[in-house]
Amino acid sequence: MVANDPACSHLDPVARFYCGSMVVGSEARPGSGAPPDPPEFAAAVRAMGEARLRPEVLCEPMPAPQRIAPYAAALSADVTVDGQDLCTGRIILLHDPAGNDSWDGTFRCVAYARAEIEIEAITEPELAEVGWSWLTEALAAHGASYAAASGTVTRVATDSFGAMSDDSGSAQIEIRASWTPQLVDGELDIQGHVEAWGQLLCTAAGLPPVPEGVTAMPNRRGPQRRGRRGAGQ
Repeated sequence: MVANDPACSHLDPVARFYCGSMVVGSEARPGSGAPPDPPEFAAAVRAMGEARLRPEVLCEPMPAPQRIAPYAAALSADVTVDGQDLCTGRIILLHDPAGNDSWDGTFRCVAYARAEIEIEAITEPELAEVGWSWLTEALAAHGASYAAASGTVTRVATDSFGAMSDDSGSAQIEIRASWTPQLVDGELDIQGHVEAWGQLLCTAAGLPPVPEGVTAMPNRRGPQRRGRRGAGQ
């Protein structure tokens, strides 16, 4: 794939697709009394659709919550390699033209990522800090300026008993975060924030970094079992 070309294209109106340039729907909160698409929000939603993600990120628009802010748009995604889903996540863009004191702005990004990790990593004390750094480093790498960041990193362990006692245990890491995108050179670069979210998903999934200026192609060698990741990987 040529560097800087879109990572994907539409397959059909209802199928999932690799994100490149796509149409992202927006929703206004019922009864908000606001016009359907303020220009600044419409521009931000278009920027979401212009985000360029790695081809392993299988992405689609999803219904946005309608009671958090007057306007919202959302994407969901799975990181898929050789037919196996390694990470799942979503990102929601909220907009309140009147501003929101808790946001310190009129826009807010809300993101979620969940991936399997090695079960031994569940007790590693630095796991939460590592998980949070995946987000902050991705935002920095994409030049996505932000403020008022908050979130949680949760480790989840699952054990099986009774008739399922032969099943091996599993562990997951869940990252929930929100932040206020800031102007860069006088403009709101929502595309960079969505691309940072895509990088977060890929890092949580354990994919190796892509060299600068190169877009990775998905592995097509056929299904294979992939091991879970440790916190330091």
